[in-house]
Amino acid sequence: MPSIPTQISKPKLLIGEGFEEVLFFDALLSHLQITDVQVQEYKGKQALASYLRNLPKVSNYQQVISLGITRDADDSATSAFQSVCASLKSAGLPVPTKSGEIAGTSPQVSILILPDGKNSGMLEDVCLAAIETDPILQCVDNYFDCISKTTGRQPNNMAKARIRAWLSSQIEPDKRLGEAAKAGYLPWDSHAFNGLKSFLQAL
Repeated sequence: MPSIPTQISKPKLLIGEGFEEVLFFDALLSHLQITDVQVQEYKGKQALASYLRNLPKVSNYQQVISLGITRDADDSATSAFQSVCASLKSAGLPVPTKSGEIAGTSPQVSILILPDGKNSGMLEDVCLAAIETDPILQCVDNYFDCISKTTGRQPNNMAKARIRAWLSSQIEPDKRLGEAAKAGYLPWDSHAFNGLKSFLQAL
């Protein structure tokens, strides 16, 4: 199913894989008091090319001066970056040469591969780095050690598992990561978010 962008209302557009990213980046933009960036989802890695090809058809696209694309590195930051670049090329948009770089004009285009443009991982890894001094994380790790010893297995995505266990320890334990960001659970002043902040401020 093609990914269709929604109506554009601001001069800068930031797009992420899913609704979780929309909530997360909306919260961080609010913290930074950045008001001229609209956040949308492209509904998954495989849908990015379709989203970008459909973007010029959206009302007010001509007003967009900056387009930022975020994506998890997963197993390889290089492969993730190359995939985003291929989607940009197929849509006839400027193609940066590395994560964090700006290419082109009207709109300028930039890519941020999470967690840091170099290593494997995802948004959850950035958040885990931000809360690394929280003593609750030791409890979380003890929990997974117990699970491993008891069952002989571990979650296949430890970053997601650890952040969800940490979230479940909060006063309201049912919030997802994006909702938790909106609720102010994350320490935005952590150095772990510096790369994300710089990317957003450069849009």
